[in-house]
Amino acid sequence: MAQNVAEKFLKDSTTKSFDLRHREIINNNIDKYNLAFEKGKSKFLDLANSKKKANLVKWKVIENLDRYLLDFEANFTRNGGKVIWANDAEEARQEIWKIMEKHQAKSVVKSKSMATEEIELNHFLNDKGIDTIESDLGEYIIQLLDHKPYHFVTPAMHLSLEDIAKLFHEKFDTPLDATAEQLTMKARELLRSHYTSADIGISGANFLIADSGSIAITENEGNARLTTTFPKVHIAVVGIEKILPSLADLDLFWPLLASHGTGQNLTVYNSILSGPRLDTDTDGPDEMYVILLDNGRSRLLEKKEQRQGLYCIRCGSCLNVCPIYQNIGGHTYETTYQGPIGSLISPHLSGMKEFKHLSYASSLCGKCTEVCPVGIDIQKMLLLNRRDAVQEDLTPAMEKRMWKGFTYAIQRRKLIDFFGGKLKNFFVRNFFKKAWGSNRELPEFPKKSFAQQWKEKEKQH
Repeated sequence: MAQNVAEKFLKDSTTKSFDLRHREIINNNIDKYNLAFEKGKSKFLDLANSKKKANLVKWKVIENLDRYLLDFEANFTRNGGKVIWANDAEEARQEIWKIMEKHQAKSVVKSKSMATEEIELNHFLNDKGIDTIESDLGEYIIQLLDHKPYHFVTPAMHLSLEDIAKLFHEKFDTPLDATAEQLTMKARELLRSHYTSADIGISGANFLIADSGSIAITENEGNARLTTTFPKVHIAVVGIEKILPSLADLDLFWPLLASHGTGQNLTVYNSILSGPRLDTDTDGPDEMYVILLDNGRSRLLEKKEQRQGLYCIRCGSCLNVCPIYQNIGGHTYETTYQGPIGSLISPHLSGMKEFKHLSYASSLCGKCTEVCPVGIDIQKMLLLNRRDAVQEDLTPAMEKRMWKGFTYAIQRRKLIDFFGGKLKNFFVRNFFKKAWGSNRELPEFPKKSFAQQWKEKEKQH
């Protein structure tokens, strides 16, 4: 199984890397992001200080996660909400199904949520015969295509306007040359009735607020507000790491999330939901549940050196700057969370044996660490994951033998210098011909080694 996942990753990555149309679409979208991001982060008086403060807040929370989660539960319950703890994806799905059965629900409207993608909720509900509709435009598009999100902030980033226009033409008979505005209006028209007719609204949350017992949702389309307001029951599925100590922390985290996620000063809609509708409220659900999802997060918490991976606020900035992600795309990772942060956390959430290869899918250029708004040292964490994979004896026997041979040779300079460039080229071209793939040529070894050339140069001086 583990070998199959790794092999599929290499195969898909090779194909996607040389798909020029894919690269054109991604580069175009990321170029737009880069312009917006530069503008957005320039609004901070001292961005470095803001990131340092955010890092300290998340450090405090993760080091005291049990206490803050219990504070959230106590305060949210006091507000009239119900908290459910889910150890894994199956437990989360079954708890949601119990709520569905209790309310005899037949239809669900969802706002964007990576936690529900993580537990594969849509397929589960569809198998149960529940009519489930995604209300975020990007999520709605990939639901129509039966794709997984390509990027956890912009799930349909891999599609061009022409692709989406063709999809809507086939599904809803809209014009093939429809503009982005026309397609958005069509989606709005199709989705409106679902908000008022759905039995249950399901969302994620960007943050859990411990001191007020609230969830905070950040969005740009207003669909999350409709999803959490009209249905009689609201279920929020949230990872346990999303906690913040105080409502006042949003003053820092909302702008950091917006600027690094989309380049905005602040996203269009920012909602704080503290429980079900009160008698004095004019709208809102009669019942509200928050499912606190572990699903491997405790395993990452156990790793003292790597637990900072839990600081992530899912802004997606590390994906947008990553030279690997930009070339191989999001679907090759076969995980809910892609790119550098996905490569860091997925081996702990889904198994080191199955996903250790993702920690090697990095040039270690450090750009991901540089842009992270909460200061996660992603490149170092990837190296620690590699170390753990070796210590857990998950390295194939052939790879071990190769590294053993390389180590033996590299520690013996005279042995390397003994063989000339001609022999080295023969050896490499015959035994490592496919090492760089079929689209690249291996470099030529010079006749003399670097050490020999250096000695000769020193003699000349």
